[in-house]
Amino acid sequence: MPESRGFRVRALGEIAIRCADLEAMTAFYRDIVGLQVLEEFADDGIVFFRLGESFGGHTSVLALFHHTAGRSELHARGEVAPETGARSSLHHIALAVDYGEQDAIMRWYERQGVPYRVQDFGWVGWRGIFAQDPEGNTVELVAYDASLLEGSAA
Repeated sequence: MPESRGFRVRALGEIAIRCADLEAMTAFYRDIVGLQVLEEFADDGIVFFRLGESFGGHTSVLALFHHTAGRSELHARGEVAPETGARSSLHHIALAVDYGEQDAIMRWYERQGVPYRVQDFGWVGWRGIFAQDPEGNTVELVAYDASLLEGSAA
């Protein structure tokens, strides 16, 4: 029998993306995706966006860190811009939305000139709308609907 850890992870509290162009990335997540800025530490090169309630009173956040920002005792930093796209260790991020709003997302992206792709994942009942942020990271706006489940009679 495996040893008990005495704890278990309850939710994602934060995801942080290291970026080269903090201004363009902030504009994308604020103005295109529609995230609310929770706090901006412009002098430090860090912006936090509120995603929603997480576990135990913690607010779930997306953070943007300029690649030179952060505490060196906690995070790797560097003068060289981070790798993005296929060379990045970040495959993609997925942000949950309401299924009934996905048509509005596609119309909004079209009006803003943001290219996107749509994919259904029948094994779990999700539809993802995929776009790229200004630095080439894939951003998915994903929703669940029972009609998308494989074998469901929609």
